[in-house]
Amino acid sequence: MTSQSLDTPHWLPALRRFALFTLLGHLLWEVAHIPLYTIWVEGTWGEIVFAVVHCTGGDLLIAMSSLLLALFLFGTGTWPQARVYPVFGAMLAIGFGYTVFSEWLNIEVREAWAYREIMPVIPFIDAGLTPMLQWLIVPFAAYFGALRRLSKGKGAPGA
Repeated sequence: MTSQSLDTPHWLPALRRFALFTLLGHLLWEVAHIPLYTIWVEGTWGEIVFAVVHCTGGDLLIAMSSLLLALFLFGTGTWPQARVYPVFGAMLAIGFGYTVFSEWLNIEVREAWAYREIMPVIPFIDAGLTPMLQWLIVPFAAYFGALRRLSKGKGAPGA
């Protein structure tokens, strides 16, 4: 290793990869689960495409904000070589917590969107199962996918 590679910050490529993996993961998820919302049967193709793009953009903003807040609270200057799991846990809790709140607000209060009868709903919180799974699976894959490349030849990220 050269001294330049030792001095190169690893957080910037990790954030870039996380953003890319997050964008792709949420886009695929939104396309896959939009048939579970009423817009699928009531909206035009233009409205459906707009909803997918709009929701994917919102997902990206939520994910990046969750990660940045987690980094402020639990990260160090050596992330992602250190504090990988505390940052991940906080990011996941923030993103998932926001999703529970957002689903409640937009389904129950604002009535901005609605589930079709085929959407599995979690009892007690009346939130759709697929948005909850989305905010567990996509961030997990994006986070560890983004950090995986760092572990190849550069030392594995640590806890």
